[in-house]
Amino acid sequence: MSSKEIQDLLQKVGYGHLGYIHEGKPYVMPMNYYLKEKDIYLFTTEGMKTHDIDANPEVCLQVEEIHESSHWRSVIVSGQAERLTEQQDIDRAMQLVKERNPTLSPAINRTWVDSWGHSEAIAIYRIHESERSGRTTDGVSSK
Repeated sequence: MSSKEIQDLLQKVGYGHLGYIHEGKPYVMPMNYYLKEKDIYLFTTEGMKTHDIDANPEVCLQVEEIHESSHWRSVIVSGQAERLTEQQDIDRAMQLVKERNPTLSPAINRTWVDSWGHSEAIAIYRIHESERSGRTTDGVSSK
């Protein structure tokens, strides 16, 4: 896939599978992401994922669009996840999250406690991309 096709797919989809290292082994989980130009932001809550990413920030994000088994596109973005700590960076990312996913608005404005008593504090990461690649079939999904 061309750079433009990769960028267009990332812009269109908004969710994928995040790969990272958990207890020394690869781990993958579904994840929404937010794209602003070439910056990819991950919005999540504190927990296993944030602990693992803080310990080893090497991540990859796989995004796909499947129309049928013979018509699909897939992109992988690899890089380092950086937790945002500067307030202006956090505010900029939060504005992007609110624009793209307004249903999160009440949750992203506060920290809350879940039914087990765990604090659900927000964490935002930016992926510093080191590599992008994309594959596609010759079918409708590659148009």
